[in-house]
Amino acid sequence: MPHLHQSATVEEVIALTPRLADVGWHLQVHMDGSLVAKLAPLLAQSPVPVVIDHIGRIDAGLGLEQEPFQALLRLMQDRKFWVKVSGCDRISRIGPPYADAVPFARQLVSAFPDRCVWGTDWPHPHHKGPVPDDGQLIDVIADMAPSEAARQRLMVDNPAHLYERRAG
Repeated sequence: MPHLHQSATVEEVIALTPRLADVGWHLQVHMDGSLVAKLAPLLAQSPVPVVIDHIGRIDAGLGLEQEPFQALLRLMQDRKFWVKVSGCDRISRIGPPYADAVPFARQLVSAFPDRCVWGTDWPHPHHKGPVPDDGQLIDVIADMAPSEAARQRLMVDNPAHLYERRAG
């Protein structure tokens, strides 16, 4: 992400993944949505699961049919990939209650119910504009995962699976 003023190349990141495998970790990637399709073939080389952070940082204002989101959906066909449905505040173009961002998270949770996890991104580092109200971010969970079973997977089962199997 350019706003972080530091980065590693995707090749450098992939070169690190054997060390992640040695300790039972996964790779979490935070990238601009426009890079999802370009980086997908390289990320697929990872020997460890790859978590795409913040719904791939797509632009919610461009709609569900936009190419970066479609690339994310294609990427998720590979069971190595997971997605964190966090950062509705970061992809929204209209702000709270993030109605433009929620459909992206809902589609991911519906299509990939066993490989989505949630997070608040607290304390919201490098956030432009007002710091989000975590209560409002929590309120949208029911819209992302409308059934009790979907919320159980998103909030309990999937994180337990992702992190438990990575524990030494």
